[in-house]
Amino acid sequence: MQLMLSTENFYWDLPALDNFLDIADHSHFVGIPDDWYVIVTDIVGSTKAIEAGRYKEVNFLGASSIVALLNIAGELEIPFVFGGDGASILIPPCLLEAAKPALLATQAIAKKEFNLGLRIGAVPVADVCGDRYEVKVAKVRVDRNYSQAVFIGGGLTYATDLVKDPATSDRYNIQGGAIAESADFSGLECRWQDIPSKHGEIVSLLVMAREAAGEQAIYKEVLEHIYRIYGSDDNLNPIFTENLNLTFDAQKLNNETKVRAAFGSRLQKQLYLWKITVENALSSFLCNAQITVGAMNWGELKEETRSASDYRKFDDMLRMIISSDAAKREQLSRYLEEQYQKGNLVYGLQVSDRALMTCLVFERAGRQVHFVDGADGGYALAAKAMKARWQRMVERG
Repeated sequence: MQLMLSTENFYWDLPALDNFLDIADHSHFVGIPDDWYVIVTDIVGSTKAIEAGRYKEVNFLGASSIVALLNIAGELEIPFVFGGDGASILIPPCLLEAAKPALLATQAIAKKEFNLGLRIGAVPVADVCGDRYEVKVAKVRVDRNYSQAVFIGGGLTYATDLVKDPATSDRYNIQGGAIAESADFSGLECRWQDIPSKHGEIVSLLVMAREAAGEQAIYKEVLEHIYRIYGSDDNLNPIFTENLNLTFDAQKLNNETKVRAAFGSRLQKQLYLWKITVENALSSFLCNAQITVGAMNWGELKEETRSASDYRKFDDMLRMIISSDAAKREQLSRYLEEQYQKGNLVYGLQVSDRALMTCLVFERAGRQVHFVDGADGGYALAAKAMKARWQRMVERG
């Protein structure tokens, strides 16, 4: 099925799929218009930072670039995907000039407040598709408040390589120019405690099917096998409402403060920290008392958060954060290793006992998405394991 859609409202006009399993059918995907741009953001040295225990900072900065561009887009819907230590965001040409200073401001905050380097780049879709890659997208309805973009074609991965590769980075990296005093990070929040697994483990999983093995069939089989092991989405979803609690720890709230009040004085930062601490106390009271204020039923806050979480996604590979026990994780690992040894796929898997969440909340009773990662490294360490397996596969031919 090939749709002809206007370029600026391209993603807005795209119909949403209701079943995540449909991502294995490439006929549901359509090409991104050639005049759009792939915005790539990536924390430099993220693996070392995560191994040093800075995974929450890395996650929060990865989400910051998304919200900065969503606030520029306003009512115009644009597709994006959160990768744990960075993001890919697709924008039409009308947003590019406004996006550059916002991204540079985000980069400046990463250095000033966190002493981390944020790589930012813009790659024309035409440059990606001029080679042997494509950037194709579909939209999956997650809940009434959030539809998620999923991507195939290898184009996002290739765009990331172009931004990172020293041979091409000068062409695509966003550098210099006017840096805004601050980007608009409205809606960006980090107010929940780490979420313990309801089954004992949190599995951060990456799977990339080999094109020669038949991508569609491999991903379909992998997803079906995962559901055979774990059953329903309720069992898979790592966000367990009974274990979902707001935090009052100033250290844990500090990441949000550093970004949202980055260019303010020390007093302004302290006032912001106090403000969100009070907001958390009020939210906790309203939630526990199940009070309705206006359109917001606070008794449904935790379930709204759970249902709008992005614990599974696809951007040239399958990414999932799974609530698991040790026996099911071992069963999954055996299956994936068998498929790897057959040359059908490569995978990475990291295990923790809890998940963490970074949130974009534009309306308490409406538009929101909650980015989920495994604690202690999550997707980033799973990616490290997957790269090692890929290298072994290449070496053995």
